[in-house]
Amino acid sequence: MTAVAVLLLPVMGLLLFMMDRVEDRVTAAPKPARRATRNHLRLVEDPDLSPGAGHEAGRADAA
Repeated sequence: MTAVAVLLLPVMGLLLFMMDRVEDRVTAAPKPARRATRNHLRLVEDPDLSPGAGHEAGRADAA
């Protein structure tokens, strides 16, 4: 019986430690949302479109 208690002691210590970490994450205040930087999204120009065509020509082809 003593051997079982000695073997379970590290397991129970690890479980207690992990539950403490989970509780800290759950009860913590949410982090503020990240904002995309100015260069986060870069648009690639289509060389086939003329400068005056805009996006309307692309939508007509897709439909």
